[in-house]
Amino acid sequence: MSVLPSDFILLQVVPRLDTGGAEQTTLDIAAAVQAGGGRALVASMGGRMEGGLKPSGAVLETMPVHSKNPLVMMGNAVRLARLIRRAKVSLVHVRSRAPAFSALWAARVAGVPLVATYHGVYNAKSPLKRWYNGVMTRGRVIIANSEFTRGHVIAQHGVDPAKVIAIPRGVDIGRFDPAAVSPQRVEDLARAWAVDPADRRVKILLAGRLTRWKGQTLAIAAAGRLKTQGVEDFLLILAGDSQGRAGYLMELETAIRAQHLEAHVRIVGHCADMPAAYALCDVAIAPSLDPEAFGRTAVEPQAMGRPVIAADHGATRETVAPGETGWLAEAGDVSAWTEALAQAIQAGPEGRAAMGRAAMERARRLYSVDAMCAATLKVYADVLAGRL
Repeated sequence: MSVLPSDFILLQVVPRLDTGGAEQTTLDIAAAVQAGGGRALVASMGGRMEGGLKPSGAVLETMPVHSKNPLVMMGNAVRLARLIRRAKVSLVHVRSRAPAFSALWAARVAGVPLVATYHGVYNAKSPLKRWYNGVMTRGRVIIANSEFTRGHVIAQHGVDPAKVIAIPRGVDIGRFDPAAVSPQRVEDLARAWAVDPADRRVKILLAGRLTRWKGQTLAIAAAGRLKTQGVEDFLLILAGDSQGRAGYLMELETAIRAQHLEAHVRIVGHCADMPAAYALCDVAIAPSLDPEAFGRTAVEPQAMGRPVIAADHGATRETVAPGETGWLAEAGDVSAWTEALAQAIQAGPEGRAAMGRAAMERARRLYSVDAMCAATLKVYADVLAGRL
């Protein structure tokens, strides 16, 4: 934090604080600023994660910045400008498009710099949508959560590459640490998922909400291919909330029955203890059909010492080192995923453990919260000093 002025005050603007990578990153950066002697404010509608601001002393300023109503957005601009002046904010950091319109106007009126983070790859099928997405490029600096996202921003908006800085998402290395997960937590989760402690099959975990683009149907199809090839030494676990997608959940259950995979595939619902989930399993998979802007479900298991099979596109090409920390398989290709799963099973306990050790070392070196916070705070300092 020494890189920032002693009177530094940060205002982050994020629609809600319910769940997700942008929300967790907001909390992490607020804590880093507070720990360094600065002040951190967050303008948001709040949500289930807002309590995470209290331990660090960061302050929530509740306002409807989640709204896309033009009149509400105009009101938000006025509210943010007043907050910036009243709190003597040094820099504004916005993390979503709708509030970016309000935050950009407020920052300009108040005479403070604005930084924006591209947390995802926003598709633009029309000039109007591209213009809407482009609001995230109108601040002093654009932070991209991966090199993949950085390339997308430059290609989509034609901005100066020097203005776009890639800072990978940070993983809580303290939380995703095998040494921090007690055997009791793993036993409790195994009991909840009806996994017999005596079951020595290779346990493969697909963590992610139940939505088609996350690739659950692909994983089930590959599991079916394995079974027809005589490979049955595996248990595929699908952990994720259906979020009301009853039709998709029924489709998954039907696919499992149709391929006679009831003994090999299990849908377990939402998981609140992901470190224990990764500790329980032998391999994690991330078969997303669309490119991930970062993809924490490919990084968190590596931090836990588990090898990963991920789709060969998007940011997972950065976060997974093929042959070293896991495997990459062609996105959407059932044959490629069947082969990758077979390789992971055939690697045996020793082979998977060796990959897991390499994965843990790499994740700790490249994707820690501390590294992300240090890089972000350096961007703030460079903006304030006029270097960016």
